Amino acid sequence: MNISNNNYSNIFDLPNEILFIIIKKLNISDVIYSLVDVSERFGRLLFDPFYIQNLNITLKTMKPFCHRTFSIHEQVLSNICENILPNIHDQVKQLAIEEHSIERIFIYNYSQLYSLSLVNFKEEILFQYLTDYSVLRNLLTHQITHLHIDIQTDKIPKILSKISSNILILILSLCQRLIKLNFSQVFSYRNSFIPICKLPKTCFTYSTLIELKINVATVNDCLRLLNRRFDSLSKLTINVRNIKYERKQINNKTKLPKLKYFSLASFDMIQNFDDYIIPLLRRMINLEELILFLSVERVDSTVIDDIELYDQVLVHMSHLNKFVFSIHTDVFFENNEIDVPSNEDIQNSFIGREYGEVGSYVHLDPSTITGFKQSKDVVMSHVYSLPYQFESFLHLNSSFQDMAYKCCSTDRETLYGTFIDEVINMRCLMRGTSKSSCRRIIDKMNLIGQAVDPKYFNILSDIRRKKWKK
Repeated sequence: MNISNNNYSNIFDLPNEILFIIIKKLNISDVIYSLVDVSERFGRLLFDPFYIQNLNITLKTMKPFCHRTFSIHEQVLSNICENILPNIHDQVKQLAIEEHSIERIFIYNYSQLYSLSLVNFKEEILFQYLTDYSVLRNLLTHQITHLHIDIQTDKIPKILSKISSNILILILSLCQRLIKLNFSQVFSYRNSFIPICKLPKTCFTYSTLIELKINVATVNDCLRLLNRRFDSLSKLTINVRNIKYERKQINNKTKLPKLKYFSLASFDMIQNFDDYIIPLLRRMINLEELILFLSVERVDSTVIDDIELYDQVLVHMSHLNKFVFSIHTDVFFENNEIDVPSNEDIQNSFIGREYGEVGSYVHLDPSTITGFKQSKDVVMSHVYSLPYQFESFLHLNSSFQDMAYKCCSTDRETLYGTFIDEVINMRCLMRGTSKSSCRRIIDKMNLIGQAVDPKYFNILSDIRRKKWKK
């Protein structure tokens, strides 16, 4: 039967190369279930070894962050388990599954499997599987080299329980071939962090692990991790929930000569930048790529500029060839006289450095109350690499406008994401909020909208006129 019609073009008229590109953009579970019996040609494409080797048996529903689900429909799962997996299980190299399907998926032997993603697992259920489920334990021990762990949370941000710390310990102890581990950074919106109570002194993973992505609760958790002897670790991406004074002091001096790539992010204000971050970075003597996303709070001090970054940190990294950063500084003046640097001063401090183009702004707020203290003035400064490469842009204010139209397309996409987030936040905040507070929120929205594109002012006008009801 000739499915194609001379009068109308349809999907069957496309060459295999184009069909293959389209199929790769779709969820493989849906594709297999929906198209496997459509035609012999589709069947050959779907069971192509280059396509079928990466099997994602999860389906994310677009709900609010912490309420998204990953389970596929029971009928689809049954069809995959009964009719598809028996024919392809020995070709699968990468597999993503969620907690409700794990036992049905693992009735087959995946002899070529090396990458495993455990998605949307509750802490206690994942811990139970790692403890008692022999199939999973055997895979982790003898086959898996790439492991991705995503733990379900009921709110954002979330400090996970000690169970997650025990899960990490089990993984480090079980996996004898692990090269790459992603723990809690599978989805950026999760924003969940694990407390690291205690790590084993020795295990196989310390000698095999090359790349680690992880979210930890405190700066001491970060130091505990780095003070274990990961002999092969060369790439570390770590997000820290809180970087503040810790009563218990942990070694922050031992050099880390194997580390080539380091990314550190923290959304909370850091009050002990000089005590924790600078000594930590100085340990990385052979670093080649450094990424920093930080917000720093100081009292009677200076804003962070290139002079400080170079003299305190970068001069100790002779192999560094890439530095990407977004560093916001709030300096509260309580006793000293204020000497506010200009934006030109900040920009000039970066001249002659090989960082690429740098954006910056400086803003002065008089007589600010923070916590239980009142300061005479606060100077806010933000320096960041261009083009902007982070998903978030924090602490926007009116001083940002001079840079608004210097953003590249990537920057505008990032700022538009911030814009949408702020619209959602404002919708919640304006319920029962005073007019003056609403005005401040709307002014902020104006700023973000202008930074993205003037056309978004129409959206803001609608927001002003609209009344949200409870």
